[in-house]
Amino acid sequence: MSDTPRRAPALSLLLSLAWTALEAALLALGLGSFDRLTRDPRAIALLVLFAATGMLLSVRRPTRAQDMTEKRPDPAAMAVLFVIPLVTPMIAAFGARAALFTLPHANTVSWCGVALVAAGLFVRISAMLQLGARFSPLVSLQREHALETRGWYAVVRHPGYLGALLATLGTSLAFGSALATPLPVLMFVAQRLRIRDEEALLAERFGDEWREYARRTGALLPRPPRGR
Repeated sequence: MSDTPRRAPALSLLLSLAWTALEAALLALGLGSFDRLTRDPRAIALLVLFAATGMLLSVRRPTRAQDMTEKRPDPAAMAVLFVIPLVTPMIAAFGARAALFTLPHANTVSWCGVALVAAGLFVRISAMLQLGARFSPLVSLQREHALETRGWYAVVRHPGYLGALLATLGTSLAFGSALATPLPVLMFVAQRLRIRDEEALLAERFGDEWREYARRTGALLPRPPRGR
């Protein structure tokens, strides 16, 4: 089985930096200016987390195998999962700047949100690295794909999605406004559509092994132990 050529590390790093620059520009738009961005510690903390995540993936992202069984994903769900993490910081920052839906104890909530972003990104990236070459942005399986049930996957079936959801929820709270909080809900709906497609493919491939694994784990939250 052959692999797709690995993207040059320098190019991957450059693309990561360009993406971080886009996130910074959108965040500055939400805050009102780049000057306000540079003076807002919450914005700086978020950008550091986003940049560190992007740089880590640029050097650690595994080569994706060519020999894949793929299923056409729901395009609307894919668009939502792409756009929401990008625009949530901007909308949350704008909510704070315009004093819309300000939350009680806004400063404390803000930093709790930043901490939730860090936790969510940690879960997502470590889950992606655990999958290695089996990770794909598409709904797909390799010919010799093994069902992952260790580590994070022993707790929930889709820890990468859980991490992304936690990070988006944290971002929506990171400026002390509730304006962006509907976005994680919309993201959750899109994730459920994506999970439906992925799990149909997994059930077709792994049969009883998948059904037993799904019986003892939750999709996004740990399943309480069943009584004997």
